Amino acid sequence: MEQQFNFNNELAGKTALVTGGTKGAGKAIAERLLQAGATVIITARKQPEDANDKFHFIPADLSTVEGTQKVISEVLTVYNKLDILVNNLGGSETPGGGFNVLADEDWISTLQSNLLAPVRLDKGFLPGMIERGAGVIIHIASIQGTLPLYDSTLPYAAAKAGLINYSKSLSNEVSPKGVRVLTVSPGWIMTTSSTRMMERIAQSSNSTIEEATQSVMDALGGIPIGRPAKPEEVAEFVGFLVSPRAGYLTGTEYVIDGGTIPTI
Repeated sequence: MEQQFNFNNELAGKTALVTGGTKGAGKAIAERLLQAGATVIITARKQPEDANDKFHFIPADLSTVEGTQKVISEVLTVYNKLDILVNNLGGSETPGGGFNVLADEDWISTLQSNLLAPVRLDKGFLPGMIERGAGVIIHIASIQGTLPLYDSTLPYAAAKAGLINYSKSLSNEVSPKGVRVLTVSPGWIMTTSSTRMMERIAQSSNSTIEEATQSVMDALGGIPIGRPAKPEEVAEFVGFLVSPRAGYLTGTEYVIDGGTIPTI
């Protein structure tokens, strides 16, 4: 008999954690999972200005061992389980100028937040998922894992490539035990931060925001669909992947980039 799904409340009874869930794609993902009926926990270093009391917020620096352990302990103490883990936290704060301007700390800090934080959180929550024979882990990587921009994001690109490889390896180990592991690699997302960046570029170059946006797309080699992604578009896809409708999907990297990567 074919299984029937209730799309509007398909995550009822599920507990989900979205790291970096206070802004950008992370915020959109958290809101999407909440709409689907999940109990949603979010983490970030600071409380968001537009705090939503429907989320359980845990302030933590996930680039540290102490920060990840704090989140793991609080989630398991309050909820006793985690069904869905979306490792969304990530970013690059390294200077431009290529490999020669990068210090050891640039590499270490980038690897801590983009690769080791997900590894530590996975390790903290996987035992419970395996014991129950169910769970979903999503790693938010980046197309820079295969299309690196060396000038200013070399450590970030390397960390995301490592995350993609790790995610595939982990899926091979835990999928037979009932835990699905997937990677989502977005291209450029037009977040609030990206919008501010376009405004700064437009002001400094005496151009329009549209022209500034096009210049960035050109630097990426073009986006065939003609625009960056919306956070909600990434969130909608993640919402599908963690749902029962995607129950046969595991071990795969999904690219959502509007066609930016020019090869198959």
